[in-house]
Amino acid sequence: MKKRNNRKHIFPVLVLVAGVIAGIGAMLGTPTAVAEEIVVYKSPTCGCCKKWVQHMRENGFKVTVHEQYNVTPVKNEMGVPRQLRSCHTARVGGYVVEGHVPADVVKKLLEEKPDVAGVAVPGMPMGSPGMEGFRKDPYDIIAFSKSGKSSIYASR
Repeated sequence: MKKRNNRKHIFPVLVLVAGVIAGIGAMLGTPTAVAEEIVVYKSPTCGCCKKWVQHMRENGFKVTVHEQYNVTPVKNEMGVPRQLRSCHTARVGGYVVEGHVPADVVKKLLEEKPDVAGVAVPGMPMGSPGMEGFRKDPYDIIAFSKSGKSSIYASR
């Protein structure tokens, strides 16, 4: 009986195993990034602000909340234009986020890194995160500069 050389059969098996491991790695994707930290300033009595904070947490943000009855000084300090103001103000990744901005838009802002001071959803449009209800109104997410210039960044 002739003795088999098992070494020539090991290489194809190793290639197969490496391919399976690579495939599993591709399916799992890259490791989850560390949650982006966002600091929110809001009134302790505002229910829609609490819902927006929850929306941000559900979408992977690490949220720190500072509750204060008068958020206007924060808005003034962060340079939020008066016409773009809403009920709460936040800071994330060097940007200002004013009002009910959807989490995916904040993520887009952090990925694209446009030359703006921040983004805002003026007022409190129905259907925006934290303002869910019986109807959904169309609204714009406005990018604004430190000089006060603004433009539509996204629409819903």
